Amino acid sequence: MAPIAHLAGLAARQLDSKSTFNAPLQGWNFTLDSSGVAGFFGGDGAVQGMATVHLFEGRRWLGWYNTPGSYEIAKRYGQLANSRFWDGLFPGPNCDPAQIFGLDGQPGPPFLAAHSGSHFQRSGHLAHLIARKARGKPVETRAPSRRRDTFDYTVTTVDLRHAPPLELHPARRKSHLPLLALVPISASVAACVLCGLVADWWCCASIAFGILASGVACLVIGSGQLTFRHPAPAKGAPPGDGMLLDDAGVLVVRGSEGAVNSLTLGRFCLRFAGEPRYASIGACSVLLTLQFLLQLLFIPQGKLFGQILFVASLAISWLYNAYLSSLEQEEIQTEVLLDVLGLRESDVRKFAFGTRTSMAVFACLALRSSGPRKLLDALLPNDTPVWQRWKEILVRKLVAGQKLKFVEANWKLSHFTPDDQTLLRNLLLDAEDAYEGWCAAACSPNSASNYTKEK
Repeated sequence: MAPIAHLAGLAARQLDSKSTFNAPLQGWNFTLDSSGVAGFFGGDGAVQGMATVHLFEGRRWLGWYNTPGSYEIAKRYGQLANSRFWDGLFPGPNCDPAQIFGLDGQPGPPFLAAHSGSHFQRSGHLAHLIARKARGKPVETRAPSRRRDTFDYTVTTVDLRHAPPLELHPARRKSHLPLLALVPISASVAACVLCGLVADWWCCASIAFGILASGVACLVIGSGQLTFRHPAPAKGAPPGDGMLLDDAGVLVVRGSEGAVNSLTLGRFCLRFAGEPRYASIGACSVLLTLQFLLQLLFIPQGKLFGQILFVASLAISWLYNAYLSSLEQEEIQTEVLLDVLGLRESDVRKFAFGTRTSMAVFACLALRSSGPRKLLDALLPNDTPVWQRWKEILVRKLVAGQKLKFVEANWKLSHFTPDDQTLLRNLLLDAEDAYEGWCAAACSPNSASNYTKEK
């Protein structure tokens, strides 16, 4: 930082001093519209790149480069500062830091508990991450299906083997970003030095101030401590097993009440010094705004060579920001979440079924609920007489712990028409297929809820 401050001082005191060597392009009779060129690079990438600062180890120390989009960063994160003064400078809602950095705020699928009867119309951001992982996971097993050749319905089992502490600080991810950040840092410093050598102190000061403002902002904004929290389970609570009802399929979550709570009710948050006012972030936003204004005023006063160097430093920084913004933040958050929950790949298994009926039966078998009717009604809301009869037969066997094997007498009922009897028979065949698939693969003796396969 000392060389940067020294160069900034030279820009203020030696505007008329002679250059070390003659600047190229001195004979060119035009001035580059550097502010317009700089506007081309935009600020969306810089805003999204700044959002990664809490996820990677050492990222907060690597912001010392002349970044484009400083005003966009200031407008976005200046909203965190909470007072009348800051609200006047950076109007907008005072969002929770985790939400403004994309660590919270995405709604998760509805959750239905198998034993306690709890029903959440919407779970949280962490459940959204697990559901997203389940959607991208390849199918491990296709259950037998006597009625369909396609497998369009899935159940993903998630076995949570331990409950994390009520609050902990996840480790930031290791990456190659420290080495990659040397490229924009070196380019910005080199551009600043070259401007000084040709005595273009306007451009030299502009680049130096951009390096300073970006570095300080990254350091302060990145000081937030990533924290995981979840509520304590009630004493004597039953196992927390339940279903996340995602549009792409069902997620069967099995584990203790505390373990399941950590997924359905837990959240990531950011802790900053000086909260809830966040005055230091407000000051950094002012610094970034000053960077935008000073560069807007100073760059047109500089030489063509210095202006080109300024735009070149922005271009290289923009490419680095574009790389940061291309990183899939939710994928990184999912990796952090898996570490927090102690989930291994073998704890998340995906099964495919030919019919929605088989999918629903498999989910009920995997959960072993004492009240399976509620689960069936949630997955299969059909309430015609045939469906009602099928659910009664199935619930009776599930509660009694009997094998799901059926005979002709189960569907040959006199008060049903032949078409109704055929439908009931098909539904019972789906239940048998689900039972065979469950016996073959789903019920592991090492599952989180100590389920054992029926003999």
